[in-house]
Amino acid sequence: MGKKLVIVESPSKSKTIEKYLGNEYKVVSSKGHIRDLATTGPYGLGVDIENDFKANYVPIKGKGNVIKELKKDVKDSDFVYLASDPDREGEAIAWHLKDTLGIKDNHYKRVLFNEITHDKVLDAIDHPTLIDDHLVKSQETRRILDRIIGFRLSKLLQSKIGAKSAGRVQSVALKLIVDREREIEAFVPEEYWKIIAIFPDYEAELFKYKDETIELHSEEEANHVLDCIGEDYTVESIEKKEKSRKSKFPFITSTLQQEASTKLGFPARKTMSIAQKLYEGIDLGSETVGLITYMRTDSIRLSDDFVKPAMKYIEENYGKKYVGYVKQAKKKENVQDAHEAIRPTSVLREPMKIKQYLSGDEFKLYSLIYKRTLASLMADASVNQTTIVFDNHDYKFKTTGSVLLFDGYLKVYKDYEENEDKVLPEIGEKEVCKTTNVESSQHFTQPPARYTEAKLIKEMEELGIGRPSTYATIIDTIKTRDYVVLEDKKFKPTTMGIETTDRLQEFFSDLINVEYTSDMEKELDEIADGELTSLKVLKDFWDLFEPRVKDAFTDMEKKAPEETGEVCPECGNPLVVRKGKYGEFVACSNYPECKYIQKEQVETIEVCDCPNCDGKIIERTSRKGKVFYGCNHYPKCKTAYWDKPIGEKCPECGEMLTEKNGVIKCSSCEYKNEQ
Repeated sequence: MGKKLVIVESPSKSKTIEKYLGNEYKVVSSKGHIRDLATTGPYGLGVDIENDFKANYVPIKGKGNVIKELKKDVKDSDFVYLASDPDREGEAIAWHLKDTLGIKDNHYKRVLFNEITHDKVLDAIDHPTLIDDHLVKSQETRRILDRIIGFRLSKLLQSKIGAKSAGRVQSVALKLIVDREREIEAFVPEEYWKIIAIFPDYEAELFKYKDETIELHSEEEANHVLDCIGEDYTVESIEKKEKSRKSKFPFITSTLQQEASTKLGFPARKTMSIAQKLYEGIDLGSETVGLITYMRTDSIRLSDDFVKPAMKYIEENYGKKYVGYVKQAKKKENVQDAHEAIRPTSVLREPMKIKQYLSGDEFKLYSLIYKRTLASLMADASVNQTTIVFDNHDYKFKTTGSVLLFDGYLKVYKDYEENEDKVLPEIGEKEVCKTTNVESSQHFTQPPARYTEAKLIKEMEELGIGRPSTYATIIDTIKTRDYVVLEDKKFKPTTMGIETTDRLQEFFSDLINVEYTSDMEKELDEIADGELTSLKVLKDFWDLFEPRVKDAFTDMEKKAPEETGEVCPECGNPLVVRKGKYGEFVACSNYPECKYIQKEQVETIEVCDCPNCDGKIIERTSRKGKVFYGCNHYPKCKTAYWDKPIGEKCPECGEMLTEKNGVIKCSSCEYKNEQ
């Protein structure tokens, strides 16, 4: 009798789940997707346009052995549970596994692990379902759209202006940044003046003259006011209001990325990487358990299984008056609500109790998630706000103070929200107060701010472009393509980023924009709900898109290469900077008649000791101009790496660790550390 087989995506998750299920089950990992669209056929799309956009899938490079092992495991098992992640991408992975491994309909079930805890894993196994074909079709449609747009537009831009890539959502995100930069450049600052009356314990600002809002646009106007007012400020009105401060909803993917960015300084990629580990399982000594629910979600819903014990926990630890309610929100468009908000799997796993088992960054992110979830179920905070208006010869000055009456949810969330008391002295109406000084100050209106990572994510979410789970990848792409740079943690478009956006808008303004991209997301949701067919979406898109691409290949002006100011030593024509597969190089402008390429003398850069001899690993350049790292004793020692070695050994296999784009990984095995 064979075992029951469970296939998950992550190797670390497989170990945790196997402990829960026992000897009757074998849990293995697909290590993510096992196949993808081929790069064959017209334009290398891997899609048969003429045959109803039939996708041609092939195994992902390097996954051959994984597929071979999985086929053996399937053959040796009595039943298969496909337990890839509980989202559209995971649903597609489950379908690819079933199709590639030849799993029969009566030999499998689909299970969803929304959290990796003992009881929830067993419950998921007890309540399996089948693969949702509509979700699979929605994901496949998205993949085909992204492939068509990415391949066709990238090829166009590479040939015309030397840009590296374009994408369905990537190019719209870049357009947001470019448009904001243009707003900043076009902004004309306007002068304005403030007048502040300074009292011993507080300040009041001029805001009205008689009953009209006052605006001062010059020093002369400000001086006129100063000449008109006297020393006496009569209290005209005192207004006291008790206001509630409501806690925010529990985290969804996008709000977690935003809050982790602003409060912890984490890039979106780092936030999602840490959250993945917290979801998959942490060794707490006595058990290995997932600390949070699945982190790719756009639902704020919390399950009764969590809410009831959480409410009890709040009452027992903080008192009955701190118990709040489950917050409800109107369902937004494009919200899938497939599973819960991001929350701790147990309210009893307080951050400080498990701190010793977490890295510093894991502890910070877990604490943020834990406290945000708990705060969302706590009572509102209450603030007493006082507003005093003074009159001075019909010029009105205002000061505002506030005092926290009841901390409510701030009891646990005060570290992440500013709240300082500003106490005003007891003053009676008609009382006359005297200032210690009156100051006027010049100011200028400010242009709109550039996007931070958090603000860009918030904007994309509000506009309905992309999915929250893709935001980190989108941001990484526009950075690594050199379309943007970070200045003071804000995105500024490069010359190439601006030119790429301008060229796309010249030929594809009705396709590469917020409205079209948002509408496409809605159509993908309708496919997922079974309300729209994939074929209609793809055909309508292709019929609109492909003629534009062909026109652009013909009509888009090709950017002339930049001249270096030197002449070719072989034919006397100007030397120019060209862009190749492996970066920029200097060559003759008379190509292909003259094939001269300037070879630069590169200073030898030592990287680390060679692990296989007494030589040094140095930075080298291949014949095609691509940088790699090899031993300086070559050809005697042929040690070489494409990614930069860091001189440290892999903790799992002992081979050299390398670094690329901030990711540390092994040059031999699949060990990876994205922190």
